Amino acid sequence: MNLKSLIREVPDFPKPGINFYDITTLLQDAAGLRAVIDDLGAAYKGKEIEIVVGIEARGFIFAPAVAYALHAGFVPVRKPKKLPAPTERVEYDLEYGTDILEIHKDAIRPGQKVLIVDDVLATGGTAKAVAHLVEKLGGNLVGLSFAIELDFLKGRDKLPGHKIDSLLHY
Repeated sequence: MNLKSLIREVPDFPKPGINFYDITTLLQDAAGLRAVIDDLGAAYKGKEIEIVVGIEARGFIFAPAVAYALHAGFVPVRKPKKLPAPTERVEYDLEYGTDILEIHKDAIRPGQKVLIVDDVLATGGTAKAVAHLVEKLGGNLVGLSFAIELDFLKGRDKLPGHKIDSLLHY
């Protein structure tokens, strides 16, 4: 299946010079959605993944379905003050400033096998921050799986030593 044909490219969004890859058109296609969910988890079948971590917001679309397919639990990583119990947090650099992500302190037990799933690997800052949170809680980060990777931004360079799988490359 040609998944790229299901992704709408929107020029100059959110600002001039940016080409936005809109996955909503992929999500509307039943066969395309099924293929993405199956493929995001394919490399991890039989790896005894216990937890799939999804990153707010679009990671919440894919990660729970991948967790279901792998017979694993799902853990959300959210923006500040969205989780009700005590959290661990990480502040990380963005292109123009910083951001913060949080995870419940009891979301991952030491030694649990963890897969991070998100929609896009761009500059790698968010993925690196979430990998840090998983490892800080003692999780065994088995890999990271993305629907799209923007190769020209070299995000995987921020994740040395980690297994990274991306379905589509731009």
